[in-house]
Amino acid sequence: MSTHVPRTVTATHHLPVTAVHYELVPARRLSLETVARRTGLHPDLIRRFVALGLIDAERDAAGRLVFALDAPAALARVERLHTGLCLNYASIGLVLDLLDRIDRLEAELRRGGARSEGPPWT
Repeated sequence: MSTHVPRTVTATHHLPVTAVHYELVPARRLSLETVARRTGLHPDLIRRFVALGLIDAERDAAGRLVFALDAPAALARVERLHTGLCLNYASIGLVLDLLDRIDRLEAELRRGGARSEGPPWT
């Protein structure tokens, strides 16, 4: 009488694992038309701001521009700098970068003076 012992077979190679992430609730975005209506700016001017890097936008599956919920506030900031300080759009990009840098540095100071990720400005 023989006893049969089942053998365990293990794979010698592994298939690559690809992580796929799906958002359970899609992020809410604003269309170009909605942003134009809320800000009173012409859609072509908003497209120009996107091309100049003054405002962030993404493209949806159909290739249309979509914006974050805070885009109208960001566009209002650009317009205030343009009309209030008579800055051209190239200058506004520099001013926005500097204002963002100041915000990050002030936040670091509030947290206790952690080192900045950017280059030291001494």
